[in-house]
Amino acid sequence: MALTYKRILLKLSGESLTGDSESGINPVILSQYAQNIKDAAAEGTQIGVVIGGGNIFRGLNGVDKGFDRVKGDQMGMLATVINSLAIQSALLTINVKAVILTSVTIESIGERFSKDLALSYLNHNTVCIIAGGTGNPFFTTDSAAALRAAEIEADVLLKGTRVDGIYTADPEKDPKAVKYTQLTFDEAYGKNLKIMDLTAFTLCKENHIPIIVFDMNHTGNLLRIVQGEPLGTVVGNAVAHPGI
Repeated sequence: MALTYKRILLKLSGESLTGDSESGINPVILSQYAQNIKDAAAEGTQIGVVIGGGNIFRGLNGVDKGFDRVKGDQMGMLATVINSLAIQSALLTINVKAVILTSVTIESIGERFSKDLALSYLNHNTVCIIAGGTGNPFFTTDSAAALRAAEIEADVLLKGTRVDGIYTADPEKDPKAVKYTQLTFDEAYGKNLKIMDLTAFTLCKENHIPIIVFDMNHTGNLLRIVQGEPLGTVVGNAVAHPGI
């Protein structure tokens, strides 16, 4: 099947790695994510990955416990590096080429991110895991994902969650919640839907990068999306799913 999305930025939350645990990294979930990425990469998709660090430390939560906001966010950046190492290790274990590019200089962990370097790796079929957020405090990893998606000229930003799209309410709490299949950025903003933070949202809108929110925990969904199947919820400046 022909690819609909040749180059993607996959955004994963740190919390998604915990599975049924309260924190940390669940090896079953980690392996599942790695296999999903491998399957998509095997089809020729160029993949950038940004993962959060909320399963280890979240800067805003630290503020409530007395941490300075800047220091807390820096700790959160390092948490994303830990998760990125986990993803890289899982990919290398199943023979997928993967590198870590960092927004903060950690020479023994990965190379410093630049667009040219990332594109060079992507064009040589190497998964680029971009760690460290934007490298600055006061920005979320959602914002980092949108920024990197724009920099690497991704066709789409895929936000992998444990829910199969965007709903009128939290489907885990409200059984009457209704799923949206597609929305414009303006509609999503007008409905006050909490897809990503406003900075990330605006970056995607201004750079014409559609966002697809989908269930990453369902094996095969990532591959199905890059092949053009209408899964999850699409948010864009216009209709984003081909064939709808």
